[in-house]
Amino acid sequence: MTSKTIKVDYLTRVEGEGSLFLRIDKDKVTEARLNIFEPPRFFEAFLRGRSASEAPDITSRICGICPVAYQMSAIHAMERAARIRIEGPLRDLRRLLYCGEWIESHALHIFMLHAPDFLGFDDAIAMAREHPDIVQTGLSIKKAGNSIVECLGGREVHPINIRLGGFYRVPQISELEALRDTLKRARDDMERVIDWISKLPFPDVSRDYEFVSLRHPDEYPMNEGQIVSNKGLEIDVSAFDDTFEEEHVPHSTALHAIIKGRGAYFVGPMARFNLNFAQLSPLASEAAKRTGLSEGCTNPFKSILVRAIEVLFAFEEALRIISIYERPEAAHVEIDPADATGWAATEAPRGLLYHHYKIDPQGRIETARIIPPTSQNQKIIEDDLKTVAQHFIGLSDDELKWRCEQTIRNYDPCISCAAHFLTLNIDRASEGL
Repeated sequence: MTSKTIKVDYLTRVEGEGSLFLRIDKDKVTEARLNIFEPPRFFEAFLRGRSASEAPDITSRICGICPVAYQMSAIHAMERAARIRIEGPLRDLRRLLYCGEWIESHALHIFMLHAPDFLGFDDAIAMAREHPDIVQTGLSIKKAGNSIVECLGGREVHPINIRLGGFYRVPQISELEALRDTLKRARDDMERVIDWISKLPFPDVSRDYEFVSLRHPDEYPMNEGQIVSNKGLEIDVSAFDDTFEEEHVPHSTALHAIIKGRGAYFVGPMARFNLNFAQLSPLASEAAKRTGLSEGCTNPFKSILVRAIEVLFAFEEALRIISIYERPEAAHVEIDPADATGWAATEAPRGLLYHHYKIDPQGRIETARIIPPTSQNQKIIEDDLKTVAQHFIGLSDDELKWRCEQTIRNYDPCISCAAHFLTLNIDRASEGL
């Protein structure tokens, strides 16, 4: 009788800490667990008693990679509580801001964190020795996204120009026009590098997922829409709590989210792409078709290519918004939510981000509930790990470890938001067990 345990002290190219446990018995993977022991961060708790207007800035500190997503979800929830809907240039500017976050976040993941997996490099520094042009292009693309966030948000990380009802200050037309050439160059670079990404060696693994994302009748979803799935789900965001639930599992301090009565589901770029393909811009749609990517893609390893398509779309969308921008007279609409409840979901780079607030008569937050995309994907990640480990059961322990880490990185987990990794254990039991 033999058994093996593999330990990885730090899972590289993700943010945070935690552990993974695989049990293999008689050449069959019988258990896959993400043992998440990240301590609570208490954001929902210390929002209680604060003014509703403080929620966007407080929640943005949950994450330094996707602060815009937290700001937008909080703002939309508060505005829904106040029964106010923002339209026109202010709405366009919010969408432009989201384009910037998608670009910089996706580019970081594609070029710095995930591409090394496919090429056998330990990190982007090692990859840069053989592919310097690709790494430099990726950094330039990310910088272009940062320039949008800085222009609209006042700074690249944790923007300070966002508020209920709009912005503290809106840009001059000339300020957005100054971004145009940079965005065009980066868009063209992204279109070119998509062909390189499409030739990466993708493992041939597919699963039957329930994809969940927003869907908007007129646009690829970012800030607004119904919550839908490829298996018939279609609800207003206000029905989220009636449809989804979070559950404690013994091995994790982070909650697992499921669809009631149905189980695990998949949020993120793959879900958006499969549920909203028809809303992609012409250039992004053509690039997807050229690289063999189409609706119905269920290979999670191709998520890196889907992210690249979304980056190309975000550049096109940003340029479109800049071309039609007319500076509004007022930077914001006055909003004072009180004695109301508001819900909202927006599409963070990693997927659906849900906020739910109850506001008291004095405009203070009574309760807050925030469900990040990574926590929603935890259970589906465990299911993927079990499937992938079984598919590659014949690999050596080191090779299997690498494939499992790559599987986790398919989801670009935003660990500061939800879950962290630390150690990988593989327990191989003999035939006699």
